[in-house]
Amino acid sequence: MTIAYLGPAGTFTEAALRQVDPDGNDHLPASSVPAALAAVREGRASSAVVPIENSVEGGVSATLDAVATGPELRILAEMLVPIRFDLVALEDKPLTAIRAVSTHSHAWAQVRQWAEASIPQAEYIPASSTAAGALGLLGATAAPYDAAICAPNVSEAHPELVVLAENIGDNPEAVTRFVHLGGPDSALPGRTDADRTTLVIPLWEDRAGALMEILEQFATRGVNLSRIESRPTGNYLGDYFFSVDIDGHIEDERVAEALVGLRRICPTTRFLGSYARADHKPATVASHHTDGAFTQARDWVAGLRAQKS
Repeated sequence: MTIAYLGPAGTFTEAALRQVDPDGNDHLPASSVPAALAAVREGRASSAVVPIENSVEGGVSATLDAVATGPELRILAEMLVPIRFDLVALEDKPLTAIRAVSTHSHAWAQVRQWAEASIPQAEYIPASSTAAGALGLLGATAAPYDAAICAPNVSEAHPELVVLAENIGDNPEAVTRFVHLGGPDSALPGRTDADRTTLVIPLWEDRAGALMEILEQFATRGVNLSRIESRPTGNYLGDYFFSVDIDGHIEDERVAEALVGLRRICPTTRFLGSYARADHKPATVASHHTDGAFTQARDWVAGLRAQKS
């Protein structure tokens, strides 16, 4: 049971992976989110753990784009990881002496205010992950930067790295949401009454009211959207899809009915999974949108149809 993840060791993604498989050793670090998902699609890994949303930056575009196309994947679970950043280097030095700093783009966005105030002279150099940026300082070839921003566990695992500044995130409450994905035949997690369902909805027609028609499928059935983001398909300018999280499980009548309506008007809708929320927060459902209300209404219509001459 090999699990791929956005590596190398020491990333926040590995911390999320440990929530899924705390004792496992058969983990496959990947250089990027698409590479981790490709390992699953190609059969080199049974599943993968990747970031999907950050409380500061929003959706992780690499993940949203990678799961929207290609062979389908299923989200099996989600994990939340509090985010904390340290500034590290190979030697102790004043912050004013730092010439360039490397980290992942999402991490840089979360320390930008601190960086502008504390190391305004430093050039930013993107890295494939926070750990990759820090470990690049330890490589045999000199890195084009002299400092990196990473999780504290990286410097703890590599005492060669000197911590120049601790807990430098602009928002101390920052959290990243990660998802555990398997193949399309993976067993669907059961309903817990505190669930989330994730969908990919292509904008099938660029016209006034198209988005409203999508939203009506949820609104009329009392289904709450907890996240909706538009992403370009890359096919041509103006061609977009929506990445959507809704409250509830496909076993909930209101969610199933919404998906029927959505699939009817948009046959290319992609179901990525229904799974338990990591925060265990139950959905608020009005009495006329409960399973019982849908069942009663359906039975009433069935009774009327049975009254045939």
